[in-house]
Amino acid sequence: MKVLQMIPEMESGGVERGTLELARHLGELGHESLVISGGGKMVKQLESCGTHHLAMPVGRKSLSSLLLVPKLRRLFLDENPDILHLRSRVPAWLAFLAWRGMDPATRPRLVTTVHGFNSVNRYSEIMTCGERVICVSESIRDHVLKYYPKASPDKLRVVHRGIDPADYPHGYQPSAAWKEGFFSEFPETRGKRLLTLPGRITRLKGHEDFAKILKALSSDESLHGVIAGGAHPKKAAYLDEIRALFEAAGLANRITFTGGRSDLREILAISAVVLSLTTQPESFGRTTLEALGLGIPVAGYDHGGVGEQLALLYPAGRIPANDPVIAVPVVKNLLENPPPVPKEHPFTLQAMLGGTMAVYGELRR
Repeated sequence: MKVLQMIPEMESGGVERGTLELARHLGELGHESLVISGGGKMVKQLESCGTHHLAMPVGRKSLSSLLLVPKLRRLFLDENPDILHLRSRVPAWLAFLAWRGMDPATRPRLVTTVHGFNSVNRYSEIMTCGERVICVSESIRDHVLKYYPKASPDKLRVVHRGIDPADYPHGYQPSAAWKEGFFSEFPETRGKRLLTLPGRITRLKGHEDFAKILKALSSDESLHGVIAGGAHPKKAAYLDEIRALFEAAGLANRITFTGGRSDLREILAISAVVLSLTTQPESFGRTTLEALGLGIPVAGYDHGGVGEQLALLYPAGRIPANDPVIAVPVVKNLLENPPPVPKEHPFTLQAMLGGTMAVYGELRR
């Protein structure tokens, strides 16, 4: 089988990681893997696993990008893939316009993946144009059915995102050297129980609610808050706003901003409780699953993919969405008497890859 995936770029992010993971899996099974993108630092990883990368500016949001349509059609004819897999809106529009003009008897079979709760409009509807539409959670499937009535339920397939248990083993603890390095860099965290909110610095991640929760628990001097995530230069003003918020609440000495980190697994592993406080539902919520995979208690707002994970794996951590008041006793209970986190879960990388291959198999019969 020959599979061609299209994505705006291969720089960083969950969609890009999933593209790489699938490309590697295809190569391991002896299939041929191609990726079209605008490039990025993950291209080397793609090529090292045997994938052929074709550089095209398919993520550029400009009317001039329509000039790529005939070029893509020729490329599809020349490469003759069995499966064309589209993961983002701009590339999906360009590829769909090219694919639609091909002979239905010989053109590749079309798969799209809805990765997120995009704005509801005709532009986003393109992600439901596939002959099969992969939804990364039940919440995404419900979203598609609710807002895109033209998308037949018969062609929707839920394939949850997944992590490799070998990368996030239950009970994992970082080395003594790593711990010493971390505590030396952030001495205020040494000897404390860490309440960690992972994720990039954006207004959607719930930092304001985190401040309210930490303030309500501030009588516990053993507790220290950690915000593990970096801020894009465009979010610098918001980062200053959040710092000021914690300072105004008298929490300046009770919170640590780590900035962007490549060792998030280790930070999660030394945390007492990990939080998910997104103000809007996430399509899946990978960091939540990573923490649960490590055996760390998670408290999160009960919506989107995070709600699905908690309902199945850790119901004690469910918090009514956007309710920091109710969150306080939930978090306090997990700090004082946490139920054990199950050692196994169904949201594995292998299940995600197998589910995707099963979708491909349906179209090739």
